[in-house]
Amino acid sequence: MRRETYKTMVAAVSTRVQEIMPWDLVNDAEPDTRPLLLDIRCPHEFSAAHIADSINVPRGLLEMAVDYGYEETVPELVEARRRQVVVICRSGYRSVLAAHTLQCMGYTDVVSLRTGLRGWNDYEQPLYDDAGTQLDPDIVDDMFSALIPEEKLGPRAA
Repeated sequence: MRRETYKTMVAAVSTRVQEIMPWDLVNDAEPDTRPLLLDIRCPHEFSAAHIADSINVPRGLLEMAVDYGYEETVPELVEARRRQVVVICRSGYRSVLAAHTLQCMGYTDVVSLRTGLRGWNDYEQPLYDDAGTQLDPDIVDDMFSALIPEEKLGPRAA
């Protein structure tokens, strides 16, 4: 069996998941048919910056959150199987995997926010912290700029 990587897993399901751009979400948003905004990042990421009115269900708890009978159950999410759900992460990769999971679990109108919150911020749309304070886009840029330590980059080719 071939070993999958994060990127090959995302690529494998990306053809089965519809993606929208930040401007599609902004321009298509009608108050009476507003989609459920599902941020699947870790709680500390969500606390630091998120779209207003989004809910946070970490990707690692998603399968339990969308079914009744678990401590992690999120009733609003369970009941959204026929509602449009926009899945959000930092860059748009985790959200593709999560959107695919939701499709497998019976969600009929689920999309991934392509470019994630990085693209949302680039499109100059507001992001908020847990206190409800609107964040400066330049500060958010710094927050979303991953600085990967050398030891996490893996071995170098000789």
